[in-house]
Amino acid sequence: MFYRVNMATLTVTKDAGEQYNGLAGRALTSRIVKTEVDANAHALGKLNKLILAPGFLTGTFAPNAGRMSFGAKSPLTGTIKESNVGGFIGHKLARCGVTAVIVEDVVQDGKLYTMVVTKDGIKLEECPELKGLNIYDATAKLQEKYGKKVGIAVIGTAGENKMASACIGATDQDGEPTRQAGRGGLGAVMGSKGLKAIVVDDSGAANIAFADGEAFRAGAKKLAKALTSHPVTSQGLPTYGTNVLVNILNEAGGLPTRNFSEGRFEGANDISGETMYETIKARGGNPTHACSPGCIMRCSQTYPDKDGKMLTGGFEYETCWGFGADLGINNLDDIALMNRLCDDYGLDTIEMAVTLGVAMEAGVAKFGDSKAAIELIHEVGKATPLGRILGAGAAVTGKVYGVTRVPTVKGQGIPAYDPRAVKGVGVTYATTTMGADHTAGYVVATNILGVSGKTDPLAAAGQVDLSRNFQIATSFIDATGLCLFVAFAILDIPEGMEGIVEMCNARYGWNYTLNDYLELGKEVLRDERAFNKAAGFGDDSDDLPDFFRNEALKPHNVVFDIPKEELKKVFNF
Repeated sequence: MFYRVNMATLTVTKDAGEQYNGLAGRALTSRIVKTEVDANAHALGKLNKLILAPGFLTGTFAPNAGRMSFGAKSPLTGTIKESNVGGFIGHKLARCGVTAVIVEDVVQDGKLYTMVVTKDGIKLEECPELKGLNIYDATAKLQEKYGKKVGIAVIGTAGENKMASACIGATDQDGEPTRQAGRGGLGAVMGSKGLKAIVVDDSGAANIAFADGEAFRAGAKKLAKALTSHPVTSQGLPTYGTNVLVNILNEAGGLPTRNFSEGRFEGANDISGETMYETIKARGGNPTHACSPGCIMRCSQTYPDKDGKMLTGGFEYETCWGFGADLGINNLDDIALMNRLCDDYGLDTIEMAVTLGVAMEAGVAKFGDSKAAIELIHEVGKATPLGRILGAGAAVTGKVYGVTRVPTVKGQGIPAYDPRAVKGVGVTYATTTMGADHTAGYVVATNILGVSGKTDPLAAAGQVDLSRNFQIATSFIDATGLCLFVAFAILDIPEGMEGIVEMCNARYGWNYTLNDYLELGKEVLRDERAFNKAAGFGDDSDDLPDFFRNEALKPHNVVFDIPKEELKKVFNF
């Protein structure tokens, strides 16, 4: 069922959404944005729409299928944006029979509202008690009112203040708001609508029905076997989380350090997954935690402070890199606190880290000064004049301070992998429809980890083709509701991909092949590029900042040397 929630009239309507049949997750959010949103509209105005859509497999017992997509025009980039999130909310939304929720227009009365979803429909409730609250306190109040078993997505003060780096925080299985739809500023879009929170209560909802339950179970077993057999998804990620990558990227010379001025950080081991694991164990925390129902990788964790009290969770590699190496900081506790603050204020940790790196380049604070970095995040939370500059993201901060080394593409901060030393992901950063985004085509898997073969990350040859194939496959996976990390297994174990195809077919009674689903991935990219072109982003916008081509990166002394004309071939399909 499709629901349209009009925030101007405070009305809810529903329809079958026939024009969007056969779509889910990112495929659905991007099609709706492309079809219904004026590409030249202001991202925070009445003409933008915020779409929620579970994936094809979300809400089922498929392994690692707990994700849902948020979509809109991004206030950070001006392009189309999809940001997906784990936790409980997508699972429960799918169980309530929701295919999509389309939030339209903006409030007229200046009030804030909570959108409550049940199996019986959607209603809007005023929530003046949540105004000005950050995500942890707002979540606690919502749980007092609606119970601890509901799924919650909520914005903090960054979203209320419509900051372009604002994210949407969602609760995990323990009810903690440690999962984020982080990138692209969709928390600001939610705030612009007057929507403070989304609560999903699936009480009394029936289990999701399958066209062929037996075939679905068989497909699920295939994927589960692949995930529990592959060394990355069965050993590396469950033990050390995504932060296992710090030492790996540091050794490869691709760990961006002190605002992308070097490729290795002398303090890398202090902030690594191995050190994080030992710290969590010593303090009685949980180093292996599932963020959403059905997760069998369990790569999340809860990180306690020195007194053993839970400080933060969902502590990802990109955050440890960003508040660590990129700022020259090697204090893991201070990095964990910065993660907690961003989760609470409702800020994308990647954008905030890249922004602080640019600010340190400008002399606003010194590299290595974690206390100053913490105070700058508080400035954003308080929405001071300086905080509003930083909250607008790295590109704006660079312009304000006259910095030339600003690592952004289409206005979005580049995460965690230097494109000069990991050139495949550099192609993805340059060409993805959503601004710099490693998850859009994670060529790191092949360049660095040797998944699905091994390529030389320092060489230009073959990287365009790799990025193209990863971006197509990723667009399909983002439509399924599966965690992107299943890619590590299915790229090396074909039976895992077979299982995904079989589950999608058995869920809906389809008879599609893998090539059919990859064609869907291509259609997603075509939709997104069509929107971007209408918004003024042509092929010439697909490139990296010039310093990546002109400043050699230590220790390998390499530049990004894939010709611009080659980048234009990524979408030749």
